[in-house]
Amino acid sequence: MAVKLGCILILLLAVASICEAAAVFHPISESHRSAALELFSADGGSFSSLEEAYEALRTFEVLGIHKSDLKEQTCSSVVDTLSTSSANIKDLYHALRVNGILQCKANKADIMGIASRLKVAVKDATTLLDYYYSIGGLLLIKDQSSEVDILLENAEGIIRSIKALSQSDGRWRFSSNNPESSTYAAGVAFETISGVVSLAASAIDETLIGTLKKDIVKLFDSIEKYDDGAYYFDDKHIDASTHQGPLSATSAVVRGLTTFASTSGSLSIPDDKILGLARFFLGIGTPGNSKDLYYQIDSLSCLENNRVSVPLILSLPASVLSLTSKDKLKVKVNTVLGSSAPSLSVKLMQVFSSGSKDASVLKQELRFDPVEAIHTLDALPEGVDVGEYVFAFEIVFSDPELKRKFATGGRTKVPVHVTGIIKVGSAKVAVLEGDNVESEKKLDLPGKTDVSLSANHLQKLRLSFVLTTPFGKAFKPHQAFLKLRHETGAEHIFVVGNSGNQFEITLDFLGLVEKFFYLSGQYAIELTVGDAAMENSFLQPLGSIELDMPTAPEKTTQPPALAVSPYLRYGPKAEISHIFRVPEKRPSQEVSFGFLGLVFVPFLAFLVGLLRLGVNLKNFPTSAVPATFAILFHGGIAAVLLLYVFFWLKLDLFTTLKTLGLLGIFLMFVGHNTLSHLASTSAKLKAA
Repeated sequence: MAVKLGCILILLLAVASICEAAAVFHPISESHRSAALELFSADGGSFSSLEEAYEALRTFEVLGIHKSDLKEQTCSSVVDTLSTSSANIKDLYHALRVNGILQCKANKADIMGIASRLKVAVKDATTLLDYYYSIGGLLLIKDQSSEVDILLENAEGIIRSIKALSQSDGRWRFSSNNPESSTYAAGVAFETISGVVSLAASAIDETLIGTLKKDIVKLFDSIEKYDDGAYYFDDKHIDASTHQGPLSATSAVVRGLTTFASTSGSLSIPDDKILGLARFFLGIGTPGNSKDLYYQIDSLSCLENNRVSVPLILSLPASVLSLTSKDKLKVKVNTVLGSSAPSLSVKLMQVFSSGSKDASVLKQELRFDPVEAIHTLDALPEGVDVGEYVFAFEIVFSDPELKRKFATGGRTKVPVHVTGIIKVGSAKVAVLEGDNVESEKKLDLPGKTDVSLSANHLQKLRLSFVLTTPFGKAFKPHQAFLKLRHETGAEHIFVVGNSGNQFEITLDFLGLVEKFFYLSGQYAIELTVGDAAMENSFLQPLGSIELDMPTAPEKTTQPPALAVSPYLRYGPKAEISHIFRVPEKRPSQEVSFGFLGLVFVPFLAFLVGLLRLGVNLKNFPTSAVPATFAILFHGGIAAVLLLYVFFWLKLDLFTTLKTLGLLGIFLMFVGHNTLSHLASTSAKLKAA
């Protein structure tokens, strides 16, 4: 008995773990390319920094996006940085990274000078980032120019200096003065050490390399896991300035791990953890900012081209299958970046039902179409009906060498939803008197149904129907509601319960009189049955029932006020029709011109008066300053007259008054000076 109970518990745990781990991951797609073009948009053809430029160019390079318009201005920034003697090693490192992609025309003398500076920086380095930028810069120069001597004579000593920053748990410190360790720093350290190995003038001690490999194994002891099988690294929260999130920390470790493996040989990392790291980056979907997108794409590129184990992703083009359409289950196997997989076969090993503890063992191989590179299951396994399932697949290699090169993670579990048309049978609605059927009518569900019933508060209403799948199994939908709506608009909703495939609800009106607010009259009957797997979900009006309720006692709860329809509240309002006044009759054109002539009469009289008075310019100031004020004064008067003309033609009153106020202040100032000069001149003449 104990053995049987133990076996049952093991089976339950296995089913639960499989259901939890079921998830669908898809390789990089066109959505990532569209996001890259949108997120890495250069402002005026240039980026804000060379670091951002490299992240954009690296992302474009991996995704196969060609942007020729970025080269000119970006190369100009690269050349300027490389030729600047005051540039720090971080800027030089990013400039060299960009130069490695764009192949800018950098001066060889500048490159040689930078190599010398970086060698000095390696000797003087005290922090991990100092080593990272200087070693990384030298490695980039090695890849870009074969004429520069960048080999490190004391490579083993440099590695031991970096190793001194490691911790016992596999994490690393950024400097000896900082006691806090970091997973992100561990990734940076391994990437730096791989650079030192590449630049070493002599072979590195294998014992030291072995110790570093053990550090990587220790680091993987702290890896964390999601329920869907994704593995990731996370940093301890030290402070806001040094904390790295799971995405950046995991990206740094992946980059350090793959670069270290490329220079120091294979690593003993389990395949399921390599595949789990790939699932973590793919599970993010399409990131919403450029930095996260770079981390994702760069890490996936490192995983695709690594020497440890290349992860393969099993995905479903469609995880919803219709029994009505006789859909076939299709499976694709690709690398993380969407490249074709090597020669392999896919087997369907087990099928788990979401509501059952049993799992059918199949070991059925899928048919492979080499043209579309898709594995197809021509017919669903026996017993698969409408519902939710977990399909367990296994990737099988015919070549044992491929099994060592690629990581498949054993069995891959994916959720599959099967839909179909649900049969609705034995649908009846009846009015009961006690336990006796007073009247009963059959219903056509789903279909056109319009029954007319009547009952009083001492009777009952019973609705029943049967739901079965295409294979005759009982089906329980997510939603099954019966709604009664009074002619005043008051609604009452009831959940339809079930026993197996039999759904039934009985409404005892005697116990519902208060819920129905003692409202007699006609109630519309409406049935709702719906489910995501039910292709013929319906909301069906069944007809109506005339209810005779007792008279409501005093102080009875009144029905709640009906909600105002949002369409009536926020919908379009009635059109407003304006009635304009009929224009008044205007005088003829001749009268208007005559009035205009009369307007000019005072002006003509003013000019005649000036001539009669003998106005002249004899007293106009002759010296420079008074003459300037006099000219400005007369010009201001002319501006006021011109303002009146514009007011008559186009300006409104407020604009005219504001302008006139400014001109008035100006006229008062220059006029006062002009009149003061005239008064002074007149006083001098009188005194003479």
